Amino acid sequence: MNAKSSLIKLYLGRGVLAVAWAAAFASAHDPIDALTITLLVAYPLIDAVSSLIDLRTLPSGPERSLTAFNGVLSTLAAAGVGLAGAGGVAAVLHVFGAWAVVSGAAQVLVGWRRRGPELGRQWPMLIAGGLSFLVGIFYNIQALGNDASLDVLSVYATGGGVFFIIQAGLLAWRARQRRTLTV
Repeated sequence: MNAKSSLIKLYLGRGVLAVAWAAAFASAHDPIDALTITLLVAYPLIDAVSSLIDLRTLPSGPERSLTAFNGVLSTLAAAGVGLAGAGGVAAVLHVFGAWAVVSGAAQVLVGWRRRGPELGRQWPMLIAGGLSFLVGIFYNIQALGNDASLDVLSVYATGGGVFFIIQAGLLAWRARQRRTLTV
């Protein structure tokens, strides 16, 4: 299995899991209870596992280092949101927001490095990473106010999942085009 095929499967799986998580979280996050905390921990762990799977196909270099960093960061975020759950909505939004900012920046950097012809232009990943960065800032601002809500996390996960699915589709379409041109 080549790197592009692995990446298509990884992006598709990651996207579907994010959308499924969003659906589950939308109906289970109020009040913050054991199920909510379990779901909060699960989301960054999905990202951590995805990073580990991605690492298997990457040669050594900056892209591999960024992917490993994101895996460690997501693992720490899982622990952080689990602990923050006891502190309430604002604490969860602060941790989730900080993770979104840093992981979004890492996603932009990885997407930028994968912009070559073999792996497509990576526009969905670049946009998703940029939005993650901006939304993370918004979460931290929202956490400071009186109207902090975890509703926004389902929207975040859905959007991220859709971008991963679009990127998988674009990579698959591009691979199919290349096969057609070489036959």
